[in-house]
Amino acid sequence: MSSKDIIWAPWRIGYILGIKKDKCFLCDDIDPKTNNYVIYKGKYSFVIMNIYPYNNGHIMVAPLRHIKDIEELRKREIDEIYNLIKISVKILKKNLKPEGFNIGLNLGKISGAGIKDHLHIHIVPRWQGDTNFMPVISNTKIIPQSLNELAKILKKEFKKKI
Repeated sequence: MSSKDIIWAPWRIGYILGIKKDKCFLCDDIDPKTNNYVIYKGKYSFVIMNIYPYNNGHIMVAPLRHIKDIEELRKREIDEIYNLIKISVKILKKNLKPEGFNIGLNLGKISGAGIKDHLHIHIVPRWQGDTNFMPVISNTKIIPQSLNELAKILKKEFKKKI
């Protein structure tokens, strides 16, 4: 095997091996100063990088409270979450220039929720041609930018916007 046959994505090994934490990772460390992947923390919600991204720039917005049902959201949480979604889209448009977005919730395990007990909204930037044969043939997704590099950029942008 030559080096050009290798795609290095070390952040995915925990997912591949099925390593589980007893604690909800969305509740574990949500301080932007100690967690590189927490982009912004508000009064009621926060923005975090998805460490198993579908695409470059895949982030999530979640309430600070550990809740699983959308009906449990309070008005002030809804207001802040949707404001953070709006700001996130604006920042991602400026920095990554996507041609579109998938924004949504997976409620419950049957819907595909990987984190079924902590409500969160996915924001996934999309580009023409961002799907290719790699996920189908080799179960591999190519992400062209490191999570750490993008997290630094996004944190700076959030400081400017909020």
